[in-house]
Amino acid sequence: MRILTSSLRLSFGCWNYDRTRALMDRTVVPDGIDLVYLNMPVEETFFRMLRHKEFDIAEMSLSSYVMSHFTEAQPFVAIPVFPSRYFRHSSIYVNSGAGIRQPSDLAGKRVGSPEYQMTAPVWIRGILSDEYGVRVDDVTHYTGGEEQPNRPEKLPLDLPPYIRVKRIGPQQTLSTMIREGDIDALFTARKPSSYDGCHVKRLFEDFVQVERDYFRKTEIFPIMHTIVIRREIYEAHRWIAQSLYKAFAEAQARIYRDLEETAALKVMLPWLNAHVEEARRIMGDDYWSYGFKQNRQTLDTFLRYSYEQGLSKRRLEPEDIFVPETMENFVI
Repeated sequence: MRILTSSLRLSFGCWNYDRTRALMDRTVVPDGIDLVYLNMPVEETFFRMLRHKEFDIAEMSLSSYVMSHFTEAQPFVAIPVFPSRYFRHSSIYVNSGAGIRQPSDLAGKRVGSPEYQMTAPVWIRGILSDEYGVRVDDVTHYTGGEEQPNRPEKLPLDLPPYIRVKRIGPQQTLSTMIREGDIDALFTARKPSSYDGCHVKRLFEDFVQVERDYFRKTEIFPIMHTIVIRREIYEAHRWIAQSLYKAFAEAQARIYRDLEETAALKVMLPWLNAHVEEARRIMGDDYWSYGFKQNRQTLDTFLRYSYEQGLSKRRLEPEDIFVPETMENFVI
């Protein structure tokens, strides 16, 4: 597709997802925008955007974005596009000698997370509280690098005193600590390298069924990341919010069509069609939905968790965190 020479050139930090790939290879071009797609793993994108605001647009941890509303600058706005969603029951790991057989056994234990503010542990802590009665202050939280030492919180924490968060040592990693029994459990996004199914196990070994049951009960498919725009860029060019949203939606629609193709598999997964049919049967046709209205309940649940866990200073509403241009659409 031809890019007009008058297009606004904007940088975009994001990982290489199937649902955003058309933006990277420029088969989808946002109206009026020359998008420079910088393909990076999420940890790098988040760090560079939160610490240095290096990009005009970026994929962003939902939790860190929410926390940024309580900084003086409030440097970002967001559109309701969600490049990462993930059921996180599978992301609770336990040391097999810690005596943790069911969620209630986590009470009184030492629980690691790479960052307390990380979106995946926020969801895990909230689900454990809502579904199993394990509150955020029932455990002691340990934070630091999962595979490399000295990972910091991307934004400073200011937690209530009843929430106990301790930094691990400068030479320690959470992956090693859970294997050695220096922590009892790990809430994280990436599977630790020490996971072997023996000394380090998942709390929910049958996590797929547990996650299906959770969705049937709650209708929540947890949102991990959203798309943010630097506030000064948005305020100077408010039209870009809709241009970007439309382009992300079109890039995603192409993948929906690819995943339903039966002449040949476009993804190297032997039973892809069965997975797609099952997802549609349980979650509906738009099982990875973008947009505000259809995700309001999920967003409201996350915002409650952020407040209950001491990350948000007040209880935000979903309407507080997205630009108004993406709240509604025109009708002919």
